[in-house]
Amino acid sequence: MITLKGTPPAEVEITPLENDPTCGALHTTPPTTHFYVVGKNGEFADVIVSLKDADGKDITGKSTGANAAPIVLDQKGCLYEPQILAAQTGQKVIVKNSDPCIHNVHSTSKAGNTEHNDVQISGGPDLTYTFDKPEMFMKFQCDVHPWMFAWVTLFDSPYFAVSGQDGKFVIKNVPPGKYTVVATHRKLGNQTQVIDVPDSGATANFTFEAK
Repeated sequence: MITLKGTPPAEVEITPLENDPTCGALHTTPPTTHFYVVGKNGEFADVIVSLKDADGKDITGKSTGANAAPIVLDQKGCLYEPQILAAQTGQKVIVKNSDPCIHNVHSTSKAGNTEHNDVQISGGPDLTYTFDKPEMFMKFQCDVHPWMFAWVTLFDSPYFAVSGQDGKFVIKNVPPGKYTVVATHRKLGNQTQVIDVPDSGATANFTFEAK
């Protein structure tokens, strides 16, 4: 379980989206940023939770991404949905365009992953990408609509999850042993704890503080 203590910074209205004739018409309420997705009891979404070994070193070479189900990044209302995703190296990332307008899918990498810059028309075919290097928060953006961003984190193992709207996360099929659990929020950074995982599984909870 991930929780947020305190009051997060106020989200900001995306006025360029509102002022765009096509994109603005897709919203009935003013669209805002979603940097801090928090429930009424502090349930904290969009936190990346991953496992390292007991010494805090990355678990590498364990990717099952080539056989894993694809993850999907959609473009709806001239926003990326979801904005925070995680995938394995070699796992398909499918990008859809559910909007009545053209988009441009532009991925940029700081870890040496292949960059993409592809036009995607309304009703056009999905785009499919794979990436072969681990990376935290690889950025996707739309050059047609410069307020559109999403961040995809890539791991070289299947031992990760993203906390949901209820603040909960599950990492499945973890072999018994000692691990460092890392919880990472794009704005609030990392927290870690070392846990022993028996055959029956283990629980880890994190509390972030709003800044």
